[in-house]
Amino acid sequence: MLTFIPNSILQMSTIFLSIIVEAIPFVLLGCIISGALQVYLTSERVQHLLPKNKFLAILVGSGLGFFFPSCECGIVPIVTQFIKKGVPEYTAFAFMVTAPIINPIVLFATFVALGNSARFALLRVGGSLLVALTIGSWIAYFNKLPIMKEVLVVEAKQHHHEHAQLRKDKHIFEVLTHAIDEFFDTGRYLIIGGLIAASMQVYLPTQLLLQLTSSRLVSILVMLVLAFTMSLCSEADAFVGSSLLSLFGVNSVVAFLVFGPMVDIKNLMMMKRVFHGKFIVQLMAIITVVVACYAYLI
Repeated sequence: MLTFIPNSILQMSTIFLSIIVEAIPFVLLGCIISGALQVYLTSERVQHLLPKNKFLAILVGSGLGFFFPSCECGIVPIVTQFIKKGVPEYTAFAFMVTAPIINPIVLFATFVALGNSARFALLRVGGSLLVALTIGSWIAYFNKLPIMKEVLVVEAKQHHHEHAQLRKDKHIFEVLTHAIDEFFDTGRYLIIGGLIAASMQVYLPTQLLLQLTSSRLVSILVMLVLAFTMSLCSEADAFVGSSLLSLFGVNSVVAFLVFGPMVDIKNLMMMKRVFHGKFIVQLMAIITVVVACYAYLI
């Protein structure tokens, strides 16, 4: 029945479905956590738990992912709720770039995929912490751009007032309601991002990219492009990275493993829903420069 459809379209459809099937469970989990944060986390609790010192708060955000693991597919809804509840942006974004990497599942997958060696897992953790400290410090001390879209800030204040008046037996219902709303709102951006990622995997001339491995810097940049376009889940990308190790080398594979969970197409589309475009561009630029420098110098 499908013989009249070009092979490239069929291949793109297969990749698109694999991205969506892989991402949806984590997006759903992230939306449920987001709903719980929306109902149970209050500004008062945030102020009580986080240190007042900005740098210490960045360190807390950087390490929180180990105890609060999340795949990058569902990280945006969680970070959005953190910011709505009064978590400082520098803490929330430090969490966003490290949580998909330093959580135990991803570290174990990296250990197994790359020859039962802790080397790549440690290099991956080191790179993510470096990026987190850089991004957190930039937001805390230098960034002047607005981060979250104003309409979402207004909605957060309205919801906070509503939740304060809820009876305890209504809390679970509200968690699920918020999770469903967040899932369908975020899901459309996931689908658009997955479709773009699948298209680029099929139609981007990857054979040409694979030939650009003579220079260490060029090889690293090629792997950053591959990480962005392939949009792999952080729990599976180490197995792809291991297959590219002999061709690209250690530096490039480390760049691939650190950069992919922080910036990919589907994640970018979900960020575009809640954050200002200029801020996202600067965020991506800083992450790219820091990861490229880190991978080049290790």
